Amino acid sequence: MNICVIGTGYVGLVTGVVFADLGNEVVCVDKLEEKVALLKAGVMPIYEPGLEEMVARNADEGRLSFTTDLESAVRKSDVVFICVGTPPKEDGATDMTQVESAARGIAAAMDRYKVVVNKSTVPVGTGDFVREIIETNRRRNVDFDVVSNPEFLREGSAISDTLHPDRIVIGAPNQIVAMKILELYAPLERPMIITDVASAEMIKYASNAFLACKISFANSIANLCEEVGADVIHVVKGMGSDARIGQAFLQAGMGYGGSCFPKDVRSLQHTVGKYGCTFPLLDATIETNDDQPQRFIRKIEAALGSFEGKKVAVLGLAFKANTDDMREAKSLDVIAALLAGGGQVVAYDPIAMENTKRIFPQINYAKNAYEAAEGADAVVVVTEWNEFKQINLERLKETMKGTHVFDGRNLYDPAKMKRLGFDYVCVGRSAASISLNGGTPTSGVKGGASSEIGGVKRLPKETNLATAKA
Repeated sequence: MNICVIGTGYVGLVTGVVFADLGNEVVCVDKLEEKVALLKAGVMPIYEPGLEEMVARNADEGRLSFTTDLESAVRKSDVVFICVGTPPKEDGATDMTQVESAARGIAAAMDRYKVVVNKSTVPVGTGDFVREIIETNRRRNVDFDVVSNPEFLREGSAISDTLHPDRIVIGAPNQIVAMKILELYAPLERPMIITDVASAEMIKYASNAFLACKISFANSIANLCEEVGADVIHVVKGMGSDARIGQAFLQAGMGYGGSCFPKDVRSLQHTVGKYGCTFPLLDATIETNDDQPQRFIRKIEAALGSFEGKKVAVLGLAFKANTDDMREAKSLDVIAALLAGGGQVVAYDPIAMENTKRIFPQINYAKNAYEAAEGADAVVVVTEWNEFKQINLERLKETMKGTHVFDGRNLYDPAKMKRLGFDYVCVGRSAASISLNGGTPTSGVKGGASSEIGGVKRLPKETNLATAKA
């Protein structure tokens, strides 16, 4: 099938290359000439594992191309995907400028029947909005249909999410056009949900808002755990083991960020107000998330006394691991607070430092975590990169001047950190916690009873191992 993808951001580029990899002829369009030139040269505008190799392979085999010529791309295609940016406005509403521009371009170029697919995350009613724009501005009286096909990609695993989605949602005006999009996705052999356009648009926002709610709930539980002496890792493990709840998105930390959750939750909040409804749970989700990094910063300041004159190493800058995306990254809050308080910041991230330099050119950047921590009064871990999970803590301790480690992602065992001599502060845990990563339980195991910690059954000390094996 001939496909046109408008927009070469995360959604557009990944969508285009995956459809090309499935054997379709795909043209990706972007209005930025410099960006298109780089893509033609094999230089990716974003970091996404596996993307560069997949783009190169499909471009070499002639199934994937890039252009600024929207008109020719639309005319060549049977299906046109709108994958442009939909940034938030000051009031939380979605800025539809790029969607409108894409629809006008499609209208001007249409020379025969097309299926126009909204894949950008857009408010309910966008299908009608796009249809009206095309009907008003088309130069030829040719028919078309507008479909909603929301994406559910996670940055850092976008290709895998596209190839192996939990479900594919197709919101269409009729079964005939729905089957055309279903045919496009058929090689993936994944569950398909076919619905009306408005419901498909709502599914995307409802899904992201619910996941954001889980994150804020976990963080609120973590905050309470700190007050009562409980361990949030144990708590959310117990919660998530209930099949009705599940483990996903229950990790306590510094709150959600990135390009989707903050924007989508606020957009849904705006839609709720627009239609005169109330959604207190959504309001509380946003409020909790806004306060979570500030709460963590207050803990850092309380432990250090003040930021004045302190050298602090910030490990991790991107909003999550395996991406260079700095949108709504919690590192920005931490760095801003440190600088405002008179602190000196040395930062390190495997991928996102170049993007951070555009925001904070005045701070120092290191080649690795140990260089960042050299002579530091404190280390703040913000992003859960694997190299931070596996860091040599003894070496880190020797490198630092101080002993404070503030872990916003709960990467380390509090008991181990205490044994190594760190003043360790994390989220919802204490040094008295039982390790879920192979540590020896210190409480809750008595007499002949056994315990199960982290999915591993542990026998009491007095158990005869020969008898146990038998």
